Amino acid sequence: MVTIGDVARHAGVSRSTVSYALSGNRPIKTETRERIQQAIRDLGFTANAGARALATARTSIMGLVVPFTPEEFAPATLGYVLSVSENARSRGYDVLLVTRQEGDAGIARLTSSGLVDGLLVLDVQRHDARIPSLLEARQPAVLLGLPDGDVALDRVDLDFAGAGRSLVERLHGEGHREIVFLTLPREVFDQDLGYAWRVREAVRSTAAARGIVVREVEGATEPAERARRIGEVLDRRGAATALLVHNDGALVDLPLLFRERGIRVPEDLSVVTLYPDRFGRMFSLPFTAIETSASEIAERAVQMLAERIEDPDLPPRRELLEPVLVDRGSSAAVP
Repeated sequence: MVTIGDVARHAGVSRSTVSYALSGNRPIKTETRERIQQAIRDLGFTANAGARALATARTSIMGLVVPFTPEEFAPATLGYVLSVSENARSRGYDVLLVTRQEGDAGIARLTSSGLVDGLLVLDVQRHDARIPSLLEARQPAVLLGLPDGDVALDRVDLDFAGAGRSLVERLHGEGHREIVFLTLPREVFDQDLGYAWRVREAVRSTAAARGIVVREVEGATEPAERARRIGEVLDRRGAATALLVHNDGALVDLPLLFRERGIRVPEDLSVVTLYPDRFGRMFSLPFTAIETSASEIAERAVQMLAERIEDPDLPPRRELLEPVLVDRGSSAAVP
């Protein structure tokens, strides 16, 4: 049976350092934490949750409030679920899923019953009605997303507004002056999801400031309708020289739709986009993109929650990850 001592020797650190990394009880250097995480993976170590529960009166379970709705592309959401689960397990926590549709009732069920030591909340809305319940709960919570305004909760996310600006600036620098912006379905905006609104508002404002004409096309939830709309856009793109995509499902459709129409990327049409990194690898997407690091966001969120469980009096933290553009050659200067 693999022990903490085995992990410590493999990582070249002390037993106490491994213990701190698992519990989040003290901050440790990123490089050291990464060595420990790798050692845990190499050795297949699992923390003894039962022993820790007896010693601390805790369950060693983190609750994950996750969306599974028709409006969002399930493989992209799954990347976050897997990343949270892997990071939680590496710290000795199991993960209990609760769907967003349960709303306040689901949160109350988890917290009042004492089933979990804390909550991780995905798909945060700009004006999220769950926040009062999270603030009142005995257990701490971390938001993987940003609500509007300042709230007394830990939260971490990609800088989605910065991502939208960066993509438009990339196209502007290449000389594109008319673009098509393929957005998420209307239902996602109706749900008031913060990341969707921040990207769209940033694209609109940056394009306006740069004198770029933007034609917005809403995506569709149903796959056949989504492909039909994209095909219509490609057939009637007019003077547009670039496609900016914020729609995970559409990205899966695009390579086939391009081949069917003989559209060469980037010779005939430049494409830039943003999507979760794990999702991109799953489908081998060939586009220049800002990749949302689900693994990095999940790792930071789990660490925040573990630290908060150990020290409830920590001040609330707000972290935005800087967007990084990965160039895969799918956009080019206008001839």
